[in-house]
Amino acid sequence: MPLPDRLSASRSLARCLLGLACLSTLSGCSLLVVGGTAATTTVVATDRRTAGEQVDDQTIELRVSSEMNKAFGDKARVVGTAYAGRLLLVGDVPTDADRQQAVKIARGITKVREVDDYIRVGDLTPLSVRTNDTWITSKVKTQLMTTENVPFRTIKVTTERGIVYLMGKVTATEGELAAKVVSGISGVNKVVKLFQLVSRESLITDSGKPAPVTDSSASGSTAAPASTPAAGDGGAQPMPVK
Repeated sequence: MPLPDRLSASRSLARCLLGLACLSTLSGCSLLVVGGTAATTTVVATDRRTAGEQVDDQTIELRVSSEMNKAFGDKARVVGTAYAGRLLLVGDVPTDADRQQAVKIARGITKVREVDDYIRVGDLTPLSVRTNDTWITSKVKTQLMTTENVPFRTIKVTTERGIVYLMGKVTATEGELAAKVVSGISGVNKVVKLFQLVSRESLITDSGKPAPVTDSSASGSTAAPASTPAAGDGGAQPMPVK
């Protein structure tokens, strides 16, 4: 085959392989094979919630937005992030009575099994701070994505006033690694782990089924001084920022 034809064929093959790789990456249950470690990589690359849980979580978040808007209008800002039925609430409300009302509303939403209340009582957070939080979230996601042995596809990240909340189904080792990585990112004031711990064996042998879950409510770590107090611990593990 003439050299130009060979180059053309090679380029076509490369484009096909790249296309297949992109399709695999976009799939929620993709299989990535690197260095012969397909099983381990799949555990890291897959969202560990069932399809039903993912749909339920999206519905919960939409309901939170709608119900909080109806209850408070523009006098408050309550944001909900759901993972496998566990709901994190952050934001600002004028009074403690409003905070309690927001939590009550959240607990009444279908498929919510647990509420972690981190709503702040006070003035609305300035737009500049919220914009910075968005930037921090972007940096956190990028760092988790590029860190080996961190299941970034199954970790949800929420940032509020420099405090980063991590949710997801992870092993104890994965959770510690993820939190340690995040704590070293510029602008992060504190890391709060709201993980659901699963065993490594269950993820490898039953990766297509819901893994047994244990809430990560063990104590032993001390939080660094935060810019805003948490309203409740919700079984969270604060991690000091060095």
